[in-house]
Amino acid sequence: MTEFEAQVVGDLKVLKSQMEQILGIGQKGRLAQIERQLTMHDQNLQRMKGMMGAVGGILTVVHIAIDFIVGRR
Repeated sequence: MTEFEAQVVGDLKVLKSQMEQILGIGQKGRLAQIERQLTMHDQNLQRMKGMMGAVGGILTVVHIAIDFIVGRR
């Protein structure tokens, strides 16, 4: 075996090891489970952004109302 062939075989062993870590050994659907968790996390993050935007809008209206009421005195 030449030096190049040994390098290729070594790289393939490393690649195989990394793929087993990603996909899991004998754990079918592990990657799909991770994708579902990531999707749920993203949905929750988007919901929180929406709620914070709504709270910010409500606080702005409250501040404008307070300024309007205090300014009339």
